[in-house]
Amino acid sequence: MSDAYPGRIVCLTEEPTEVLYAIGEEHRIVGISGFTVRPPRARKEKPKVSAFTSAKIDQILALKPDLAIGFSDLQADIASELIRAGVEVWISNHRSVEGIVAYIRRLGAMVGAATKADELASRAEAHLATIAAQAAALPRRPRVYFEEWDDPQITGIRWVGELVRIAGGDDVFPELLEEPLAKQRILADPLEVVRREPDIIFGSWCGKRFRPEHVAARPGWAEVPAVRDGELHEIKSPIILQPGPAALFDGIEAMHAVIARWAMRP
Repeated sequence: MSDAYPGRIVCLTEEPTEVLYAIGEEHRIVGISGFTVRPPRARKEKPKVSAFTSAKIDQILALKPDLAIGFSDLQADIASELIRAGVEVWISNHRSVEGIVAYIRRLGAMVGAATKADELASRAEAHLATIAAQAAALPRRPRVYFEEWDDPQITGIRWVGELVRIAGGDDVFPELLEEPLAKQRILADPLEVVRREPDIIFGSWCGKRFRPEHVAARPGWAEVPAVRDGELHEIKSPIILQPGPAALFDGIEAMHAVIARWAMRP
């Protein structure tokens, strides 16, 4: 292995692990996030050394990494600790579908696997184009409310709303999609969802099980079209709330399947 590329990588979040496995560079990984589920064998093969906002710094340092990779401002404290300990750190902060695709290519280039990463990114772009074409053929588009957390209610991040649109729906809170921080997407008034009349509600409660019966029982929500018609669906957080390949393949597939069924209802 050339010294030009990192050979001992700690992945502080799920998406770098998924990308590196997908492009055949998993031998470089020496530690992963405890939330990692893709691919399943990563959990068996690699030690789990971090959560999302916390990490086992001593264990990470014992692995002697030459690169740690994470995501978002929420990992700034972990990053600063590692940097002070002499570890090179890359914290990505992409929030869009375009950003996810670019991230795949950038990560591949960082480990000397630009061609394989470009192939993965191109497959993702082709898959999105296929879904978009299928969605364009549907007879109607639903209004969609995506809930990232229930208490307080937080709407979907930008890449989620973009994937909803590609899958054939229209996010009912488009003005919040550009807000990068979850606290900026908190709904001050839950009844605003009622007023926007979503036809479909997707729930992905960031690691805990979505409870559609709890959503349906919210005061004033009985007449929401999605509640009235039983269109409350969980999208598992590992396939939609991490900004990596999962969202561009399985996440959008899951949402499009629901949207297509709704659009073809009599």
